[in-house]
Amino acid sequence: MNLIDMFYREIEDAKARKVPLIIPIGTMEYHGEHASLGTDTMVITGVLERLGKRKEIIVAPPIWYGVASYAVCGPEKNSVQVDCDPYEIYITEILKSLVYGGWKNIYLVFHHQSEGDGLMPMSLACMKAAKKVTMRYMEETRGNGWWGRNDMQDYYENLDTADNPLTFIKTIQLMDAATQKAIGGFDHAGKYETSLLSAVFPQNVDFERTHWNTEWFAIPSQEASIELGEMMVAKTLDYLERTIV
Repeated sequence: MNLIDMFYREIEDAKARKVPLIIPIGTMEYHGEHASLGTDTMVITGVLERLGKRKEIIVAPPIWYGVASYAVCGPEKNSVQVDCDPYEIYITEILKSLVYGGWKNIYLVFHHQSEGDGLMPMSLACMKAAKKVTMRYMEETRGNGWWGRNDMQDYYENLDTADNPLTFIKTIQLMDAATQKAIGGFDHAGKYETSLLSAVFPQNVDFERTHWNTEWFAIPSQEASIELGEMMVAKTLDYLERTIV
């Protein structure tokens, strides 16, 4: 279900039951001649739409603009870059409203620059914002020394459960390193990302235009297929279903 479509009482019920609230963390970035500008965000929202048919989740509106960087190209090719410092502040304010409003099971899901299990400026900004909000919330609602009090003596027993306040907000990749390996690879605007986008948003890939590409990273898009994309979606869903609890 999409958060924007929900009514007040349904939202309050979801908070009480700790239904996962997922925020797609996206970018607007050049993806060759053949794929749309919003690819990074759209692959997340497309996969989450299918995940919602497997388990109960709530999907918040995506953060479309992100820390894209100008590693692939400059703004002349329509990439939109937000510096990580103001981006962290923006994410912090969003998370603050959600946590103080009662959400205690939030996932920030990113796809951009997530080869292997590498951490890059955008994902690090999200992680930092998440921990800042969590620590501030616990200190303001339970006071200084909240973790050291005796009523927290079961902290380590609850380390991997929803009762651990330090996991109110989690930042995860759309597909982790193990999933990427099982799929066969990972790329930017190439064989794999193009296939993934074509499976969830086929109208946003033009396979004929893959032959227009001249950049090294986009030329492999000529090997992309919807069939490969569907396999990628299936393995990604298995990973997300295990991870988002």
